Amino acid sequence: MNIVHLKLFVRLATTQSITQAGQELDLSPAVASTYINKLESGLGVRLVHRTTRKVSLTEDGHAFLPHAEDVLASVDAARASVGVGDAVPRGTLRVTASASFGRLHILPALKDFLATYPDLTLDLRLTDTIVDLVEGGFDVAVRNSTLRDSTLIARKLAADKRIVCASPAYLAKHGKPQTPEDLHNHPCICLAGLDDWVFQTPDGQVSIKTHGPFRTDHGEAVRDACAQGMGIAISSTWNVYQHLQRGELVQILGDYPLVPEPAIWAVYPSSRLLAPKVRAFIDYFVGVYSDPPYWDQANIDDHKKRHAE
Repeated sequence: MNIVHLKLFVRLATTQSITQAGQELDLSPAVASTYINKLESGLGVRLVHRTTRKVSLTEDGHAFLPHAEDVLASVDAARASVGVGDAVPRGTLRVTASASFGRLHILPALKDFLATYPDLTLDLRLTDTIVDLVEGGFDVAVRNSTLRDSTLIARKLAADKRIVCASPAYLAKHGKPQTPEDLHNHPCICLAGLDDWVFQTPDGQVSIKTHGPFRTDHGEAVRDACAQGMGIAISSTWNVYQHLQRGELVQILGDYPLVPEPAIWAVYPSSRLLAPKVRAFIDYFVGVYSDPPYWDQANIDDHKKRHAE
């Protein structure tokens, strides 16, 4: 039984398109259709219903699908048993990441990553929607949100430190809050769904219900509105570190850390072995971000420099 035929069938079951499934495996529509025909001929059953718009699995196709997935998993396990860790990363690596983080901190490193692994092709999809890795056919996702899916394996790439910040112009006009409770007297710029800001104080955790004239669902918009003096905001340091360095934003309430402390994760389905291309991607970006990541290290170095002066 041809492994490529099985891979094509498994992807077809999700995409419901021979053309799309073929593209993911670098096959033309004609070749992909031929491979499905050969798989059906070899089994002696029809696996797929074909129409002009899409394809769907027959009853036999649905029955065969989990067995095809098991065969592919067994093949991966067999390869791993003979040293997959030494294998050269190759093929197409499909990655999904949040739009802002991907644009700011993945894209700039891709030139060197692809130069290091010339046999790899990278398909990067940037979206703030949490996608299903298996259904979407992704090898790995970079996420900076709470991980709730127990079917995923996660490796920490970097801390996702969040701070409260404001523009110098705003603070000059409205004053600087000294405690979390002072935020009740200030307009706050909120990321949609995150109106409650929780701080760690000497007396325990304090939750502040914020208010303000502007909220948005986009982290970069929160940052930019804050830099324009529209109010006080929470932002990840990876999102604002350049604004901090340029003096367009300043951190406030630094003695009251925000909780919880999130992180940036590389996640992949637990049903899959860590393929060489996935391992290469994760190891590379762990090295790029290091500890502390460059966006925090830059702030640490700048802070030391200012105090030294």
